[in-house]
Amino acid sequence: MALVEARNDVGAGTSKANTAILHTGFDAVPGSVESRLVARGYALLRAYAPTVGISVEETGAVLVAWDDEQAANLPTLEKKAAANGYHHAEVVDPATVREMEPHLGDGITGGMLVPGEHLIDPWSTPIAFATEAVANGCCLFTGFEIANAVVGPEVTRLLAADGREIGARFVVNAAGLHGDTVHRLFGFDGFTIRPRRGELIVFDKLARPLLGRTILPVPTSHTKGVLVAPTVFGNIMLGPTADDIDDRGATGSTRSGLDGLLRKGHRILPALMHEEVTAVYAGLRAATEHSDYQLSCEPSARYICLGGIRSTGLTSSMALAEDALAMLATHMPATPKALDELATIRLTPLGEAGERPYQRGGTVVCHCERVTAEEIDAAIAAPVPARDVDGLRRRTRALAGRCQGFYCAAEVCAHAAVASDRPMSEWMGLP
Repeated sequence: MALVEARNDVGAGTSKANTAILHTGFDAVPGSVESRLVARGYALLRAYAPTVGISVEETGAVLVAWDDEQAANLPTLEKKAAANGYHHAEVVDPATVREMEPHLGDGITGGMLVPGEHLIDPWSTPIAFATEAVANGCCLFTGFEIANAVVGPEVTRLLAADGREIGARFVVNAAGLHGDTVHRLFGFDGFTIRPRRGELIVFDKLARPLLGRTILPVPTSHTKGVLVAPTVFGNIMLGPTADDIDDRGATGSTRSGLDGLLRKGHRILPALMHEEVTAVYAGLRAATEHSDYQLSCEPSARYICLGGIRSTGLTSSMALAEDALAMLATHMPATPKALDELATIRLTPLGEAGERPYQRGGTVVCHCERVTAEEIDAAIAAPVPARDVDGLRRRTRALAGRCQGFYCAAEVCAHAAVASDRPMSEWMGLP
């Protein structure tokens, strides 16, 4: 088995920049592939996360209506949730919403409780998947940007832009924003990815008491809308926007996008506008011209495509893997390892709800997020190691706090340089 990654680390692209919600799938299109896989993935990930150190915080959510038209749509959404197999949604009156979330703005016309919508750590999830794969014999190739695929009678040659080559009996395309590009390398068409940019604002941890659960908007056909949500890291997040763009590398924030979020945030949670902003970022979703995931198997090319996986892909990831394995098994029989033969892994949970390593001692090198030198060492020595400060941030939360590395970057990078036996300039991104 080989895992081929275009970047120098797993989870460094579209996987890391999302709203970090463990979705129940209550608002998916009933009968769609997405609906089925989100529901199944929710169950799988809920069971898997605590075994490997992925933080999940059980907060629930409330869908809030802000006008009569939205309120009138709530019973329909409750029925839609039931059609998707989720039977715990409950329409409630404005007073109930206000009692549950007293800091919400004026003008609430109704709400719907979704108690199963929870928070999850989006950074650790792909890292855990990759680490477990490597621990059980998978070969990870990073920086392997596929330039061409040559399908032969028995072996497909994957050619990287840097000249490297891998031979494969079967290929599974899970290339995210570039899924359609890889799809066409194999000679197939059917969908085109046009990135949907979602900008978000992360507020300081001191804002966390303003909110008990995720505040969801009434969704539209285009987007789930702007939400206000706690994070497992102790912040509050506002967003995302939903702008279809052409540039697959345009992950920068925009003035208009942030201004729009602040206007909506002022209506939803006015007191939040008086809190400090820790960071802003943008994620690109792999949106296509279709409303559903684009899954296919092409036996003649020994090829499987998992395309058009949008923001719900974090929740559905393990179910997508199940589907891919089922398709693969039909055309290339393989015997899974017995459970007692599998090597197990354990990451350090990054969530604030559990115990953090600094509470057990150690030398703190990032004071905003209270990250220890020992955590930096472990991230660099891991089976799937951090190779840059972004990788350290996603494995430890170093440089992700209030100062965004202003005070601690030099110390963190100096420690990483010693631990990795690489020049400090490389860790700081200097030439």
